[in-house]
Amino acid sequence: MSIGVHNIGQGCVTCLDYDEHYILTFPNGYGRQVNTLLDISIFHALSILTVPWIELGGECSISCSKTGYNASIVFHTKPFYGGKKHRITAEIFSPNDKKPFCSVEGEWNGVMYAKYSTGENTVFIDTKKMPIIKKKVRKLEDQEDFESRCLWKDVTYNLK
Repeated sequence: MSIGVHNIGQGCVTCLDYDEHYILTFPNGYGRQVNTLLDISIFHALSILTVPWIELGGECSISCSKTGYNASIVFHTKPFYGGKKHRITAEIFSPNDKKPFCSVEGEWNGVMYAKYSTGENTVFIDTKKMPIIKKKVRKLEDQEDFESRCLWKDVTYNLK
């Protein structure tokens, strides 16, 4: 039992300190709950429901036109039997290169490890140790008509 959301389109993230703009696509989102049916007898069956979880899956990309760097990212869904949740692999490319200079793997909501083309292995990022940084957004009245917060302001207001 699951539900899937296929995210279409792209986003733009601006890194103000470096005046860089990153265009990115989004992974798919899934709400999962496995329903296991155990046959006890011909006349009886026991249904065991697991704890539901949210999962990301599919491929996405990130690119910066200013620097030329780009990344290809795969969010791996949990296999039906065994395996782990929240797995990710990625390859990071220098401008105009076809071969990645860095490969990343791990959990997108935990620790990710990097392996560089030089042979060096290191912790790429530990998301559990990252500080929460308040995002900077323009005031609603300064946004264009189709910027997310402006476009969805009525829905947000009514949900609140």
